[in-house]
Amino acid sequence: METAARQTPSLRILIVHDELNIRKTLAVCLEAEGHAVVAVSNGPDALAEASRQSFDLALVDLRLGTASGLDLIPALLAGSPWLKIVVITAYASVETAVEAVRRGATDYLPKPFTPAQVNLVVRKVSDLRTLEQRLEDLQQTLGREHPEVQFDSASAAMQQAMSLAREVAATDATVLITGENGTGKSLLARAIHAWSGRAQKPFAVVSCSSLPADLLESELFGHARGAFTGAVKENTGRVFACDGGTLLFDEIGDLPLALQPKLMRFAQDRQYERVGESATRRADVRIIAATNVDLELAVKEGRFREDLLYRLDVIRISIPPLRARLDDLPGLANGMLAAFGAQNHKRFPGFTDEALNVMKRYSWPGNVRELRNVVERAAILCKSEGVGPDHLSDKVVPSLELPQLGDPLTLEQMEELHIRRVLASTSSLDEAAAILGIDPATLWRKRRKYGI
Repeated sequence: METAARQTPSLRILIVHDELNIRKTLAVCLEAEGHAVVAVSNGPDALAEASRQSFDLALVDLRLGTASGLDLIPALLAGSPWLKIVVITAYASVETAVEAVRRGATDYLPKPFTPAQVNLVVRKVSDLRTLEQRLEDLQQTLGREHPEVQFDSASAAMQQAMSLAREVAATDATVLITGENGTGKSLLARAIHAWSGRAQKPFAVVSCSSLPADLLESELFGHARGAFTGAVKENTGRVFACDGGTLLFDEIGDLPLALQPKLMRFAQDRQYERVGESATRRADVRIIAATNVDLELAVKEGRFREDLLYRLDVIRISIPPLRARLDDLPGLANGMLAAFGAQNHKRFPGFTDEALNVMKRYSWPGNVRELRNVVERAAILCKSEGVGPDHLSDKVVPSLELPQLGDPLTLEQMEELHIRRVLASTSSLDEAAAILGIDPATLWRKRRKYGI
């Protein structure tokens, strides 16, 4: 039992009970297990604490003086939908348990209870929160559909970047990730979070280029109800929701100049105010920023604050473009091909050597993201086993056209190109053989000869 308790991840717990001795006893019991505890005696104080900081679990007494703990459940959940609430009471009955669950409680604990019973309930909640967070992370990852995630590399520059990322992940240092569009900056940021001690806490992304300054401030720090036209309900903001976790500022170079001082303050002392409120709040959030912009040049041009750059540029990780690590291309391309093939209920042995050579000659201005799109297209359109140059987009293979009579090609080269085109446009070997006017066995031998 003690081993299991020590393995339980630390939770932020709110105790709401009108009896001082019980509040103290619960707080001592839970703090001894490594949890962070805040204890209050009534509903208004509980709501005030929940508005200032994020909690994982609330232990709520059914009777709070003349008030009912049941009425507090929906009010707490309105501001913190992820919160798990356990109702504790000496008035145990099936009816109150059902009503507590109906209003949103997770569990029900009757008095008198022992420390072991309390710890058991907390472990159940901890396991539930862990599963929810893992499911959310999995859904986000699947939603992006990035089969190209591969951090092993033959490139010295990429190896250095990955080594630095793994080393800094164990700290809470602010990280600035630089690189061209499509190099995988956001994926590396997510990996740093997954390798860190914050892995079980939220990871969120703020796109600095998608919204004007006023709306971006509301998205980031939240706003009070009625703070501006259209603010019909309270917004807690990304910072509040990400408390304890990691927040990625994607394309930080596009952050509006008017918002940069507020981010500077938050990056420095983790303090902020919601739009329309004067109360200062705090949040324990790790900051990772990513950009494809030359921030030093942006500072010289007056588009980016120098002090903010210094605050963000604690650890800089630069991801090289794909054209600078072409030795990684075969592994990346074949890994993506297998993933997209599975999605489309196909199985491919891989790209042909000819196709890989063609891909290596391309400059890949869109980097790994562009490679992903090219491979996905090939996996969808290819109707044969071998994925060759014919299945690549014209942008990657601009010169690959059917030869004309009289072109300086041998008969063998003409035959290979024609067979490749026919195979790419048919759904079976038998169909291709019929079009070519040869039997399937002959076609099989020619495919083997040409490596198709």
